[in-house]
Amino acid sequence: MTADPAAVLLAQALAYPEAWEDQPWGETVVKVRQKIFVFLGRGHGDGDAGGGRLSVTVKLPRSGPFALDMPNVAATGYGLGRAGWVTATFDAGDDVPLDLLAAWMRESYQAVAPKKLAALLGV
Repeated sequence: MTADPAAVLLAQALAYPEAWEDQPWGETVVKVRQKIFVFLGRGHGDGDAGGGRLSVTVKLPRSGPFALDMPNVAATGYGLGRAGWVTATFDAGDDVPLDLLAAWMRESYQAVAPKKLAALLGV
């Protein structure tokens, strides 16, 4: 049995220094101190009540323009896209590129975390 991609990504995000899980709007987010660096959504759109669809939203100041060239990635709504936030959406059965998303979460953490914490990750 393959691991749930959302659970894998959540565990990876929580491994960062001072990262913690919150659910401010019923959606799982991971914060460093009080700032969100990743949103992990489930079951949004098409009447899906909670299982099949996964969305991952991260801040990508460096790789965002390249990420937006991918077919399942869009600038995040609510004005966040202007600040470099992107959302990748995957339907049930899609191959979820966990390594790529892990790299994006790292970039997002480094963009949002205080400089001293971000520096703990190195380059």
